Amino acid sequence: MKVTLQTLLDKSEKKMGVNINSIVKASALEMIRRANMEGIYVQISSGYRSMEEQAALYGQSRLYSYNGKNYSNLAKPKVTQAKPGQSIHNYGYAIDYFLVSDDGKTALWTVNAKWRRVAAIGKELGFKWGGDWTGFKDYPHLEMTGGLSFTQLQAGKKPNLTLKFKSGSEVVVTDSPKKEVASEISKNSPKGKGDSTIVSIQKTLNSRYGCNLIVDGIAGTKTKSALIKALQIELNKQFNKKLVVDGTWGPKTRAAIVTVKKGVKGNIVYILQVTLYIHGYNTNGIDGIFGRGTEAAVKEFQHAKRIKQDGVSGSVTWSKLFYQKGYNKIL
Repeated sequence: MKVTLQTLLDKSEKKMGVNINSIVKASALEMIRRANMEGIYVQISSGYRSMEEQAALYGQSRLYSYNGKNYSNLAKPKVTQAKPGQSIHNYGYAIDYFLVSDDGKTALWTVNAKWRRVAAIGKELGFKWGGDWTGFKDYPHLEMTGGLSFTQLQAGKKPNLTLKFKSGSEVVVTDSPKKEVASEISKNSPKGKGDSTIVSIQKTLNSRYGCNLIVDGIAGTKTKSALIKALQIELNKQFNKKLVVDGTWGPKTRAAIVTVKKGVKGNIVYILQVTLYIHGYNTNGIDGIFGRGTEAAVKEFQHAKRIKQDGVSGSVTWSKLFYQKGYNKIL
């Protein structure tokens, strides 16, 4: 079974540690989400690193002591050139990443096209990549220092960091927007490198429900809101619910929801499968047929959300798919 997006996010957040900078953390998690949309599964292996942890890494393949303690480990390969205090990790402004297999069980360290694509996504979000360094190249390394060196960080200076994206938005916020952003005008000719499955979904939502989405392969707020509109339209058409089609998950939509389970076919099942896919769950096909694959995906989602694992999408499961505390928008 395919590793879920939530699993990648949870493991990565734990590895980054509580002392990681909040902007670095949010950007790293966004990088994982965007890579996941392209079928690339990423985990963070390291974030904030204490001086002692840095000493242990520097001691690999070297004779080295720090604060009177020996950290030499000649049996292990050299992995860093930075002594304690000389790594951006020691200040919470860096992460290391790696790729995993589709099932999440195998770490993949080959620096291939997918690896470089993740680095490119990271750079779009404001990171500097260690693979671009001259001399010693650190391919897993991404850092965000606002232009400060480690010596300035040692002196107590703090970088002025801002998010390069809007949380939940389809549009990346950059310091100098590229002209390609104008591809919004050409809605049927996506120029980005979004998920091809999301492209197909967006085209279906446009043709079936008149959603007028930008076909870019990115499951942002507008695409997700379109799914709620589609659900509201189907509830009105099939069950005469008389909902306002506004793309928000409010109490009236929740009250009107119908239970969907194995054996059901139709557009509501399609909407369920698409929403599960966006959350990172594999239904073994987005075909409008609630079969074993969809049932397994629902159970996996329910397990992640700690709700009853019955494989049936009722009011509680639909709400977990669509509702985020604090406002009536879907996740």
